[in-house]
Amino acid sequence: MTTMTPLLLITADPSHPLAHLALRYARAYLINAANNKDTNDNVTLDNITLNVFFYGDAAHTANGLRWQSADQINLTKEWQTLAEQFQLALPVCVSTALSRGISDTDNSKRHQLNGDNLATGFSLVGLSELAMMMQGDCRLMQF
Repeated sequence: MTTMTPLLLITADPSHPLAHLALRYARAYLINAANNKDTNDNVTLDNITLNVFFYGDAAHTANGLRWQSADQINLTKEWQTLAEQFQLALPVCVSTALSRGISDTDNSKRHQLNGDNLATGFSLVGLSELAMMMQGDCRLMQF
């Protein structure tokens, strides 16, 4: 029996409730899969897959200079923690990131920008990465 890999296409700005819902879904999915791993000998952490792709206004989540007041959830840090805990990749569309002032070192040099501000754990990628994620047996959910 094959299972479909969830693909979370996150397009909502980090201030939008859907962005928070995407994080809650990802966390619940990964924790549930890890708990099921303990009861099913066929499942390992390597078998637990969740694909995430930040596009459009969701690129703001990858801004390392994004400040959040103490009374609100810092989505950037929450995604970083989740990614570290479950070895989760955090790809961000390079075009939408650059157009929103978010850049890594390589793109800053290439486009003569004054600095970089991509948060640790996130990576700038082309849309071909999203296409490759969609090629397989995936269940696409947009937030």
